[in-house]
Amino acid sequence: MDKEKSVEELEGDRWPDPPPDSTNLVLSVHALRRRPIKDLAVEDLCRLIGQDVGLQWLMPVALDLLRETAPQESKTGWYDDDLLTAVLTRKGSLWRSRPEFARHLDGTVRILTDLSPYVQREVQSFRGLVSDLV
Repeated sequence: MDKEKSVEELEGDRWPDPPPDSTNLVLSVHALRRRPIKDLAVEDLCRLIGQDVGLQWLMPVALDLLRETAPQESKTGWYDDDLLTAVLTRKGSLWRSRPEFARHLDGTVRILTDLSPYVQREVQSFRGLVSDLV
């Protein structure tokens, strides 16, 4: 994947400009789809993934980032992460179509310790969805 490209470029689908009275969420999702993937901040990934936008391209980036930061996060203790939650809460159809994503995330979650109760519930739900895939 070319991270110099935006989700919009990779999808080959240019969305029309949102109406002027659109919510901030709609405006930001439209703008973020046009930004090169390499320029997306963690918060941007959270927003797009949480809206199921560009998952084919953004999930590998998010999964790699979570895996990269997991060892350090587990050393510092309490772990409550918006990106992790955004990734964990995707629909079962994503994991079924891309079981390698499910295995990658499951391996990362196994590294983490001291997850907040909220994130622990999301991990349990995720594992229930993918138990036959990991």
